Amino acid sequence: MEQNRSLSFVSNQYARDVLLEWWKGLENSRGDRAALRRCHNPTEVAFNPAFHRLRMKFKHFGYVNPESLALIAGILSHVRSNNEKVHFAEQMAAPRSGSNNACVSGLRFRRLLKLYDNELFEPLIRIVHMLDGTVNIPVLANSIYWWNVNESTRKEWAFKYYEKAPSES
Repeated sequence: MEQNRSLSFVSNQYARDVLLEWWKGLENSRGDRAALRRCHNPTEVAFNPAFHRLRMKFKHFGYVNPESLALIAGILSHVRSNNEKVHFAEQMAAPRSGSNNACVSGLRFRRLLKLYDNELFEPLIRIVHMLDGTVNIPVLANSIYWWNVNESTRKEWAFKYYEKAPSES
């Protein structure tokens, strides 16, 4: 089934708000957050009721890819705070305090760009932890959702990352 082409967690304010409301709701339902965090892959996320609450919120958008949404739900359960001022790729390129190196090395970043969406679960959780749990949720969710559709997401990430960290090799 073809993914809904109009679903965007960045440009569609309603979709963005629904996603953020669900993510904030995990704070009040720590058992659900803990259960999602214990998942090892999107299939395990699909067995979690919190994921289905998210899926039902997007039901009126038409067809929404449940595998991509499970991937998003599992990764977002590891996010502590939302920072929409900086693109996710720029967050990966930003140096840690007291260092001149990017939070995510150029080598790790290039490896990430080569992955298919079904391989993103663990690497992106690791990166969320490397960023101390603070990420741009709408951009991250949108990138995950559209990862395999065309190369535009990967190109956008590469441009944003290397604009911020041109010396990362």
